[in-house]
Amino acid sequence: MTKRSEGTSAKPSRADLAQRQQAFLQAIHDDRAPLPPGWGNRQAAGMAVYRGNYRSALMAALADLYERTALYVGEEAFRRASMHHIITQPPSGWTIDEAGAGFDKTCAQLFGDNPEVSELAWLEWTMRELASAPDTLAMAPADFAEAGAHFGDEEWANLRLALQPRAAARLVGHDCEKLWRALDTASSNAPDRSHARLASPQSCLVWREGERPTFVMVEADHTAAFHAVAGGANYAEMIGALLGDDPDPAPQLVEHAAMRAGAILGRWLQEGLIVGLNP
Repeated sequence: MTKRSEGTSAKPSRADLAQRQQAFLQAIHDDRAPLPPGWGNRQAAGMAVYRGNYRSALMAALADLYERTALYVGEEAFRRASMHHIITQPPSGWTIDEAGAGFDKTCAQLFGDNPEVSELAWLEWTMRELASAPDTLAMAPADFAEAGAHFGDEEWANLRLALQPRAAARLVGHDCEKLWRALDTASSNAPDRSHARLASPQSCLVWREGERPTFVMVEADHTAAFHAVAGGANYAEMIGALLGDDPDPAPQLVEHAAMRAGAILGRWLQEGLIVGLNP
């Protein structure tokens, strides 16, 4: 008598699982994407429900992250922008709050005639990010003065500043302070757009005072200086950033840039943006 062999079901390989997971994610993000292999009408109906719940959760997260932006543009416009964002830029991190990353760029695309929307969204996101930044101790102006008391020209030129983690600066064309105050979430009325427009661009400087995120509007050249220092530039290179692209600046321009660098450094020390000196 011949013994019958028992059938065995092959386990899916890692490559098969990865392919199914990828198909599942694509189906969540894109209504037109094909469903995972082997799925029928019942699974398709379940996916439609799951996709709706997924997007609703992300849109609710965006509404929480961008309360002032939502109030400013209005409920319907914000809903459309949120849907566009989560479809074109689905989150890839582990927490739902990461859905808010890059929303200011989405606003720049969708509200091109109103650039203050993107500026406001950037400010809201940056303030949120600062709330969870590592704790640091600001360098007191007196400590900085003591550290640099015996600096010569070479030491000053090579000086590198350590800035607060996640502090940021952006050139803006609208008065973010006025918008922020007017868009208190307790208010039901968005401010007049024209009242916040600046005569010339300014820098919006964002950092943390103790545990409280804060910001201030300052002269436009703070942005170039901040980005240079945040990128690892030394003090001489910071002055160069203030000079711009002129390959052979006049001596008076160099002197003015050096004076501006000193004034900016003093302001940052007063505000607590500087946490130390880098070698």
